[in-house]
Amino acid sequence: MEIKEYNGNIKLLELPKTAFLCSRKVPATVVLKCYDWAIEQRNKGICIISGFQSQIEKDVLHYLMKGKQPIIIALARGLKQKPEPAFQHAIDKGRLLIITPFDKEVKRVTEKTAQARNQLMIVLAENITVGFISEGGLLEELLKQTNKTINKI
Repeated sequence: MEIKEYNGNIKLLELPKTAFLCSRKVPATVVLKCYDWAIEQRNKGICIISGFQSQIEKDVLHYLMKGKQPIIIALARGLKQKPEPAFQHAIDKGRLLIITPFDKEVKRVTEKTAQARNQLMIVLAENITVGFISEGGLLEELLKQTNKTINKI
């Protein structure tokens, strides 16, 4: 799996990266822990790579965007013509990179494209942090295939 398209500061790929992954359904007890983790990473200036697709991942992105640390968004579809205004500001500041392993023709996120995106993130990241893993889910299966250490929040 390789990056086909990107928008932003490609040099962010040279930094040590922590991938943040989380199952879509998250127990309430995990939510605040994920927020606290995001704020801690932001304060430490850690480069986070994630799909920021599920609600909890979007919330984590919200906390990260309030900082100055680098962020990499990995899409499970092709790039849009123009990034959202909040993203464009971070791109202009050199702290955001949006990557995708797909061509522009891929417009919809599917289970298959999300799995491919997650595989790419795991390959690119030095560290993996997981907010929550649903038993028997696709994320659990994917993480069984890596030799990297997985930190659970």
